[in-house]
Amino acid sequence: MKIYFNLCLEGFTNCYVVVNDDPEVMEALVIDPGKISNELIEQIERDHYDLKAVLITHNHTNHVKGLSTLKKIYSPYVYAADYDVAGEKSVVLRGSGEMLVAGLTVRYYSVPGHSPDSMVYRIGNVLFTGDTLTSGIIGETSSKYSQKLLVDNIRERIYSQMDSTILMPGHGPPSTIEGERRFNLDIPTHLG
Repeated sequence: MKIYFNLCLEGFTNCYVVVNDDPEVMEALVIDPGKISNELIEQIERDHYDLKAVLITHNHTNHVKGLSTLKKIYSPYVYAADYDVAGEKSVVLRGSGEMLVAGLTVRYYSVPGHSPDSMVYRIGNVLFTGDTLTSGIIGETSSKYSQKLLVDNIRERIYSQMDSTILMPGHGPPSTIEGERRFNLDIPTHLG
């Protein structure tokens, strides 16, 4: 597996191309297509990857704006927890589970709080967190209830992962579970 990072300057969002570079497979998926750049298309086309899927962490414009462009060029399945994003040729996700996409095992976790449809995806030892958890902070919320819900979901579904798990957020630099446990001030270390 290889992961290619693409920064979408509109909204400063992170978009990822994850490829299964097994010579027998050569398939790819895109996570959070904020804006489709020539570089992103080149990453898929250069090594002749077949784009099988697009995974959406949540329905905010700066994370889904490029989806329509990808659907004009390719014919990927869209995986999201929001019917409005999913559209045709899609899978609407609920709760937590596991699926095979582009020959890769993808685990998904519903982590509402930042938005009702927030999903986190785990591929290998990498967790794609969207806006749920960014290096050092949690995602913005609209109320104290949403903030508590988000913190509880992060503790239950994200902090339960191994310390060495790498976090690839929707904004900013990567992190690890251990780094977030130690330094994320938005999540108190006590469980009160």
